[in-house]
Amino acid sequence: MLSRLFAPKVKVSAHCDLPCGVYDPAQARIEAESVKAVQEKMAANADPEFRVRAIVIKEQRAELAKHHVSVLWSDYFKAPHFEKYPQLHQLINNTLKALSAAKASSDPATGQQALDLIAEIDKIFWETKKA
Repeated sequence: MLSRLFAPKVKVSAHCDLPCGVYDPAQARIEAESVKAVQEKMAANADPEFRVRAIVIKEQRAELAKHHVSVLWSDYFKAPHFEKYPQLHQLINNTLKALSAAKASSDPATGQQALDLIAEIDKIFWETKKA
């Protein structure tokens, strides 16, 4: 009798943890754009104090981008997405590694590589939103 009393009255399901509109790869892209911009500014400025501040900011932004990509992977993308896009796990792994490389480098090419991979995730993300 108690189990019927406390049993859910309505069953619901969702493809993500929160209502749609919460997750967006744009957050990762914005942080990765900051990483690349800082890398470009570092190349144009030899002031050691500026470079130290730039490195700190670049590393923080790269970590934030990694966080946003990881949240998409763990909270938004679900089994049906991985079935439809079998490359998605590897793409996310490659993106996280590219962001780590950008975090450790002052070469804007590493920042661009991360942005290119985030753009691929973004494309898949928006395709899943159409479904």
